[in-house]
Amino acid sequence: QVQLVESGGGLVQTGGSLRLSCAASGRSFSNYDMGWFRQAPGKEREFVAAIKKSDGTTYYTQSVKGRFTISRDNAKNTGYLQMNSLKPEDTAVYYCAANIAATRYPHDYDYWGQGTQVTVSS
Repeated sequence: QVQLVESGGGLVQTGGSLRLSCAASGRSFSNYDMGWFRQAPGKEREFVAAIKKSDGTTYYTQSVKGRFTISRDNAKNTGYLQMNSLKPEDTAVYYCAANIAATRYPHDYDYWGQGTQVTVSS
């Protein structure tokens, strides 16, 4: 079992930045790939970014490329999502998730955090 807790969400103006953190406990975080997903009201949960445990390879959805950066610190059992140049359409609850293998599909992930709200005002 892996327990995940997100933090760092909040209210920010268009063009601003936020850094989300995902603190892991339980089984070793370094055994899992990590993903970030988001869900806006009335919409399905969507893939944002993922990072592999083995070599740190990263993946992003097209709409956040060049603005968001996913990273991890296995020694601290923590993952991060640095979000720059935020737009109102980035407003959502953001979730971190862990799985043996990173994919873009929420149903593939075994472990989830409770989510943190990100609101971008125009």
